Amino acid sequence: MLRICDLSVSYDVVEVLRGVSMEVKAKECVALVGANGSGKSTILKAVSGLIKKNKGSISFEGREISHLEAYKRVDLGIVQVPEGRRVFPEMSVLDNLLVGAYNKKARKKTKENLDFVFQLFPRLFERKHQVGNTLSGGEQQMLAIGRALLEEPKLLMLDEPSLGLAPVIVDEVYQTLGTIYERGVSILLVEENIYRAFSVATRGYVLENGNIVLSGSRTDLLSTPFVKESYMGIKK
Repeated sequence: MLRICDLSVSYDVVEVLRGVSMEVKAKECVALVGANGSGKSTILKAVSGLIKKNKGSISFEGREISHLEAYKRVDLGIVQVPEGRRVFPEMSVLDNLLVGAYNKKARKKTKENLDFVFQLFPRLFERKHQVGNTLSGGEQQMLAIGRALLEEPKLLMLDEPSLGLAPVIVDEVYQTLGTIYERGVSILLVEENIYRAFSVATRGYVLENGNIVLSGSRTDLLSTPFVKESYMGIKK
């Protein structure tokens, strides 16, 4: 579904990604893990069209998309849930959700997708007339995911969905991601917490200093000495 080949990206003169290649297949959940500053969010922004590449290619369902504006990539089914939620603070929960159903394809299924979101997150239904900035951090994360689902994603990309949330809320968010994945939506999940990431993802990539240093199945990655020592705190 998504294929990235030899991708390089810079911020001003600083090269953040260097020759990154990875892929996400249809109906697959892939984790992208690494420390702060390794370039994880930059990959998502490059796929979404929020930043330009220096070189390399990004293709979606066999089509090169590097030249497309961000909104046209959403029309193709590429949807990102940004780090920090980014809800509209003065708009109601319902209006925040409806913002997601802006394109023609999504509008046709607004009621069906809205019902699905309210089933996933009953608290959003209870608070549908509250404004976004009155919600807790966990509720705002639910709202950001729900808004993305109203956009009819084929590929859902999430940037640090557990960041700043209480463990019980993180459990709830990840249980929901499992339900979304089971519905057939492909997921690219950026996380620092490797345990959380691989509670849903079946395959992953490890990013260090702008380079992919490891890739493989969940079982293979969790058993490597590098991952054990660097991300799980298990010393030799």
